[in-house]
Order: sequence, then structure tokens, then C-alpha cells
Amino acid sequence: MKKARIFFVFQFLLFTIQAVKAQTTTPPQFLNKNRQWVDSVFATLTPDERISQLIMVAAVSDVKRALIDPKTSNPAVIEKLIKENKIGGVVFFQGGPVPQAKLTNYYQSISKVPLLVAMDAEFGLAMRIDSTVRYPYQMTLGAIQGNDELIYQMGKQLAQQAKRLGMHINFAPVADINNNPNNPVISFRSFGENKYKVAEKAVAYMKGMQDNGLLTSAKHFPGHGDTGVDSHYDLPLINHNLTRLDTLELYPFKVLMNNGLSGMMIAHLSIPALDNTPNLPSTLSKPIVTDLLRTKLGYQGLIYSDAMNMKGVTKYFADGKADAMGLEAGMDILEFTEDVSKAVAEIKKSIAEGRISQAEIDFRCKKVLEAKAWVGLNHYKPVDLTNLYEDLNPKSAELTNRLLTEKALTILKNEGNILPLKELDTLKIASVSLGADSITTFQNTLGLYTKVDHFVVPAKATLQQMEDVRAKLKDYNLLLVGLHLSSISPRANYGLTEQMNTMLQELMATKKAVVSVFGNPYVLNKITKPETAKALVMAYQLTPYTQDLSAQLIFGAIPALGKLPVTVNAQFPYALGIQTPALQRLKYTIPEELGLDSKLITFKIDSIANLAITAKATPGCVVQLAKDGKVFFRKAYGKHTYEGPATVKLTDLYDLASVTKITASTLALMSLYDQKKFDLDATMKDYLPDFKKSNKADLTWRRVLTHSARLKSYIMFWKEVKNPDGTLKDKVFSTKQSSKYPTSVVGDSLFIRKNYSKKLYKEIADSPLNPEEGYVYSDLSFILYPQIVKSLTGVEFEDYLKNNFYKKLGATSLTFNPKRFYNLDQIVPSERDTFFRQTLIHGQVHDEAAAMLGGLSGHAGLFGDANDVMKVWQMYLQNGYYGGKQLLSKDALFEFTRYQYPEMGSRRGLGFDKPTFKYSGNAPKYAHPMSFGHTGFTGIMVWADPSVNLNYVFLSNRVYPTRENPKISTLNIRTAIMDVVYEELRKIK
Repeated sequence: MKKARIFFVFQFLLFTIQAVKAQTTTPPQFLNKNRQWVDSVFATLTPDERISQLIMVAAVSDVKRALIDPKTSNPAVIEKLIKENKIGGVVFFQGGPVPQAKLTNYYQSISKVPLLVAMDAEFGLAMRIDSTVRYPYQMTLGAIQGNDELIYQMGKQLAQQAKRLGMHINFAPVADINNNPNNPVISFRSFGENKYKVAEKAVAYMKGMQDNGLLTSAKHFPGHGDTGVDSHYDLPLINHNLTRLDTLELYPFKVLMNNGLSGMMIAHLSIPALDNTPNLPSTLSKPIVTDLLRTKLGYQGLIYSDAMNMKGVTKYFADGKADAMGLEAGMDILEFTEDVSKAVAEIKKSIAEGRISQAEIDFRCKKVLEAKAWVGLNHYKPVDLTNLYEDLNPKSAELTNRLLTEKALTILKNEGNILPLKELDTLKIASVSLGADSITTFQNTLGLYTKVDHFVVPAKATLQQMEDVRAKLKDYNLLLVGLHLSSISPRANYGLTEQMNTMLQELMATKKAVVSVFGNPYVLNKITKPETAKALVMAYQLTPYTQDLSAQLIFGAIPALGKLPVTVNAQFPYALGIQTPALQRLKYTIPEELGLDSKLITFKIDSIANLAITAKATPGCVVQLAKDGKVFFRKAYGKHTYEGPATVKLTDLYDLASVTKITASTLALMSLYDQKKFDLDATMKDYLPDFKKSNKADLTWRRVLTHSARLKSYIMFWKEVKNPDGTLKDKVFSTKQSSKYPTSVVGDSLFIRKNYSKKLYKEIADSPLNPEEGYVYSDLSFILYPQIVKSLTGVEFEDYLKNNFYKKLGATSLTFNPKRFYNLDQIVPSERDTFFRQTLIHGQVHDEAAAMLGGLSGHAGLFGDANDVMKVWQMYLQNGYYGGKQLLSKDALFEFTRYQYPEMGSRRGLGFDKPTFKYSGNAPKYAHPMSFGHTGFTGIMVWADPSVNLNYVFLSNRVYPTRENPKISTLNIRTAIMDVVYEELRKIK
């Protein structure tokens, strides 16, 4: 025994020499501040009150919880402790922000000395209270490569939120190195297993908080990472030697101390290499707290105990006695003392028996008062309850959350470089959310990129539920699987149920499953054969942000940058992470990512959209805006009709009217131009043989596409098929479908004669030209482009567009005659036609000429939702590139979107509209000359501005119930919305 003790002393002396050589610490900022206030307050305190200043008790603002645990957290008990014992502070646990703020104000109002208010808010206030910001877990942050500035920003924001709530101390960051996969208490709370990365990220987090006035407390000294026991329930043993402890566990703490750490929390651990007293937790160990931390490492900041109610300390030491031993060991503040009276009595006994001096108590009391002064308690103000929820949930925090999550997402396997997904037109995709009861955020975001059919399998699915899904998945060639884990704890198997594991194994065995894991990475040790997945994305936790952004990563809207911060097993080692590029697909985010103010943008756009609805300019609308390829605003307003119950949804299809011209016809022509099949300076007769003898034979396509070729504006074909009494001609129409009348004009009640389209084309050929040259907007040539596309390619117009563009873009809602694919409740109706079709036009084209052509024309007839329209236009903005493919050439986009005849005063590009040279309202007021777009008669507008990379889609059915309603234009609804964004962008330049 004597030899063992001598060996221990020798080891400790050797360790001490190493530590002294290695350490120089930076004093915390709060030391020796506001001495006048500190001394004046100290002078008013009795010896007992000086002891009480070193005690913090637990408090909750959840009334039900307070009643369950009246011993410490009941407000009446806390009130008594403040008034009678003059305790130094409270540590809040469960509750809500307003109740907590009210309690804080009350407790402060009855306290002789302002209280220090603390919380465990490692990943934000939401760790303890509802309705507040939840940032990523530290392990998630550990996956981020570089970008510690974002972690600093997180700390800064958390400090601002904490101070707004009346809080002064955050018991964070966790500086433990988690190198034990079975650690039940640290795990996801650690930045990882690399001591250098843990230290770097802990410092960034700590500085973000401290630089903004919040005290911190790194934990759990001297290192809780390599334990298999939860100190809440027992005393963990760390049986490593001194060299290991000094070079690994202690490293992050030493780096933090060198950077001015304000506080250190001591863990309840048994560490024989530092103190071999049986069952003595490090919290009560003088060799650890005083000799190592305070003396040898030179730490001058506040030293906090871990919660004094935890079994790691109470299992072997009773209330009061443990508190006294903690101060004897060198503690400055005792957290969560359960019996204050006993603790004070035992501490006084320690003073009387010489185990600790009154001078030491006084020194620590003054240090606590210095900390109180540093956080502003020398000029205490109560928490202002006005707008508290709003202030605690700023949009800047949402942006930080999104950016941190985006940088952390990690691809662990990517067989055949399947990620990011390319060749969307070759994929039939199903998504499966395991562990979910309804469609998830992950699935909703996946659906933004292409057609995806969604399935869910609950955590405890029945055999029948699993079989039903299994049977339906056979026809898909790609499965996007989300593993939604409800627990992050190994005690709960990380939330992985037997049913989920079985189903996941089956899905991966198909060799067509891309799996996203929304949970603790150590769950990979529990999954059967995770390596059989086609690709594996580690998202680290289950949040709306991880689900949303994992879906965006899969489709290449964002790159994959993260690396695994821990070793899971041999297959998934530390630092594994496959980087993938972004493919310039639309990214979905919030205005703040672009420097815009969500609240202001939303207020202004809402005002305009709601004006449109209240003024009855349109029953409803959809607004979508993107900048730099980032969709920052998507919102649906109003209803399908003024009188109906159906509200507008973002996924509703609208009749795009003349926007068909530049989202279908012009798109096809640009493609043919790239292939050198379509010459802009060729003539109409070159591609339309039936026009060789017409007055249009020698009109060049360049002039035609700029509406300057003297073509008539339109022809009212529908008037020619009516009898004098207003009825429709029997030779042209039938109320029954047949081989002679195959094509529907409206619903199942009216069909047009076969090949009647030839008569329309002949009428266009025979129509007179305008007598004078000049700009006259004309539909006529656009009616002809489907013929030209088929003639030059051998492919039908709609098939050409879908196969070469829409499917590749994932713009699968873009279609003609949408009733073939969608229910009517997904399509917004247009006009009540009282002069031709005598019915509500719903699911079929509004334009009469297009209707007579079977709903498919180059000038009208295309339907789609706002998101899919935007994809086409984003491709235009990106010079023909989208989703990893160059679908059009840069030259084609330049040629078609530039002013063609400005010298003639024409504002037109080829097909595209452009701003007038003198503002006339056709375009947004602030639109740049480079910009281009179009409007649609039914109430549509699309506009793209390369000068600021702005993309705008506005969908409405302003023609409901009648086209005789110009308010959408007279009120400048469409252009005013885009001008809101221009105005806000100008402010941030």
C-alpha cells in the first residue's frame, strides 16, 4: 500500500511538472471589474450570506413540474430561499419564456443582491424551455469543416437571446472528447473525438457568448467523454493514466482557459490517476479542483459544481456534507444544492473546524459579485415582457441554424456517384420515411425537385403496413429513404425499432436505396448492414432543418461538405465524408440568407397580394421569388374562386396563358437554334411549306418573333364557328366524342371536328398583313410553332418539351391538358365563359384558339405550378445550365433575350418581353435593361433579371369570373411585388 501511494505521488508530481510547463492561462474578463460596487455590496453581507452567494438552486417555470418537485423548484420554496438564505442564483430548467421571465423578475425583486440566472443551454434555450431557438447539437457542429465563424455567430446569438430572457450564465460549451460510442451522457453533446477540433469549436462557441456579455462554463472537467456510466445515476470511473488525461481529456479545457474562459464545471467522476480516494467524485476532490485546476493549470475563473443532486455525488455523500466538501475542494459555486440550510450549516462547520477559511469564502464571494457586475447586475433592469417571444426567435437564428446544418451534412457512402441525383428524366422515385406517422419535411422538400411518390412506415408498423408499402415500391428504380429516429440516446437504441431496422434492411437490399439518417451517428452500429445502401447521408439529428437540407443535398441544390466527427466503427471511421458539388438547382431558404428582412419583405408582399384579393383583382395568387438561385419567398394567397371554399396552395396548377410563348415555344426554338435547325433569319416559307404562296412567305423569323412582321394581333376563330343565333355550328362541333369529333374543347360536353386545326392554320396563312410596319403584339406565329417543331424534329411539340426540358428540370407539373394527370381540385379554374363554351373553364385552356386546337398550342395552353415555372426560368438565368446539364447554350439565351431592334423603338427580344425604354408598366419599375419576361392574359407574370440574378413568378386567375376585370394591371399588382424586392436589394448594396 505504501509503495502504491509513493508511486502515485511520483506520477502526480511528474504530471504537475508537465502541466506547469504546458500552461499559461488568460484571466477571464470579469475579474477585478466594478470593484466599488463589489466592495459596497460585500460590506452589507453577513458571513452566512456570503456563503449563500456561492449557492445556486434549481427553478422551473413549468407550474406542473414545480408541483411534482416541491423540494427545490416550487416558486414558494425558491422565494423563501431568496428572502431568508440570500442565495446567489437560480438555475432554470423546464418551462416557457414568458413564465420564466416573470419568475425571474419576481425573484430579482425580492433578492437582497441581484441573482445570477443560469441555464443548461448547450444547443440553445430550447434545451430547457419551449418556444425558443434550438441550434444543432455539438456533434452536428463537429462535422463542420472550418466555418467556426458560424459557431461563433451561434454563440453570439444565443448570448443575445439569453440576456433578453434575463439569463447570465450558460453552462456550455461541452468540451468533453467523445471517444466512447457507448457514452450514455455525453455522446451528441460533444463536438467529437478529435481534441484539436473539439478545442477549436469550443473556443469559437465560448467566445461568441462571452464577447456578447454571457458568462460560460465549459464542462465536464477533467473530461467526461470516455465513460459508460451516466453520472446522473451513478459515479462513472475513468481509469486512464496521467499522460492520457493530460494529452487528451484535458487538452480542450486548457485551450479554453488560454482563451479567457469565464467558468469551468467539474464533473462527478472517479479518476484514480488524479485522486485514488474510493468513491470520491472529482467535484469533491481537492487534488483535482484546487491542486490541478486552480494551482497547476492556473485557472482563475469561476468553478462550478455539476448538479449536486446527481447520483454521481449523492450516492456516497449526503445533502449538505457534499456541498461543504465541494467548497473545501475549491469550488466557487455549488449548482443545484437541494438543501440549502443543511449546506450552509455544513459549510459553517467546515469553517469552524478549519477545513476552509472565512477568508476563502469571502474571496469567492467577491469573485461571484465581480461576475454579477460584469453581466450588468450592478445596474439591474427587469426583463421587458413586450415582444419577448419574437425577440427570442429572430430570423437571424433560423439562418444560422440553416447554414450550420448545411455545412454539417455528411455523405458516408456514394456508390457510383449517385449523389447528387442527375438524369431526373430516367428516375421513377419513391420516398419512404421510416419512423414517421405522416408525410415528413424531408419528403415535402424532395417533392420540390421532381415527381416523388411518398410512403411512411411508423416506428412500430404492423406486418400489414410494412407489406403494403413493400408491394407498392416494386415499380420504382430509386428509393429515397429517411430514417427518422425519435431518440438520440443509446439507452433507447437511438430510436431504432425492430420494425424500422427490418424494413430498412429490405430497402437497402434492393440496391436502389439512398438512406438519410436523422439521428445519432452511433446508430449505424445498430443498423443491419448499413453498407448495403446505395448512398448514405448522415444528418446527425431529427429537425426540420436536417430534413429540409438533406433533401436539397440529395438533389444537388447544396454541396456535401461535412465529415464524421467520431469513429462509429471500422466501416465508418472518424473524418469519413464524401464531398459532392452543387448542381445549380434551386435552393430553398429564407430572405436573410440574401441579406433581406423576412418580416419586411413578407409584410410588403402580403399587403400587395391582399390588396389584389380585397379589391377583387383576383380571387387568389401564388408568389415565388428567387435570387442567386435561392428561393427566398413562396406563398399562396386567397382562394380558387371568390365564393368557393378551396384555398390556393403552392402546388396548384394555373393556366399560364401567353407565358406558354416563352416557357414552351421560345424554349423549343432556342433548342432548335442551338442545333442549327432553326435559322432566325430564314423566312416563314422555309419551315412552313403551306406559306410559300402567302403574303407571309418572306417574313423573317427574327421579325416575326419580335412582333414586328406586320402580323395581325389575333383572329377570333371562335366567332366563325357560331351561327347567327349564337349557337355553335353542328359541322364543327359535337356534344359526343367520336372518331369524327375526337378532340375535347371543353370537358366531356363539346368536341371539335377532326383536323379542324388545318383550317385555323390556313386562316393564318391567308390573313392580311397590317398596312404599316411597327410593333404589334401577335399570337398568330406562336400558334404555328408546334408544327415547326414537329417538322424539324419528328417529335410532337409537347413530347419534345417534356423529354428535352421539363422532365430533366424536374418541372413535371408543366403540361398541356392537365386533367389527364391532375384532379380538378389541384387546378385553379379560369373564366366563366358566357360567349363561346358557355361554362366554367376548369382544367382546360382559357384561350379560345388554343381550345379549338385541342388545348395544345404554342401561344397558350401550358399549365403548371409556380415552382416548376421557376425552374425553367432559373435555367434561363443560368445561361441554359441547370441540375448539372447544359440544356441550352449561353449564346442562344443571349440572342433571344436581347433587344433586337432598339433603333426602331422595339422593346422586344425574340419571344421575350423586355422593359420599355421609357417606363410604361409592362415590367417592374426597377427592371434592368438586361431583364426579360412575359405576362399572361389570365393574370400571370414571369420575369428574370440577370443584373441581380432575380427570378420572379406570379400566378393568378384574374379572369375569374370574367376577363372584363383589368384591376390586376391598373393596380400594378404583379410589377409592384417584384419592385418591393428591387427596393430592398438597393438598400443592402
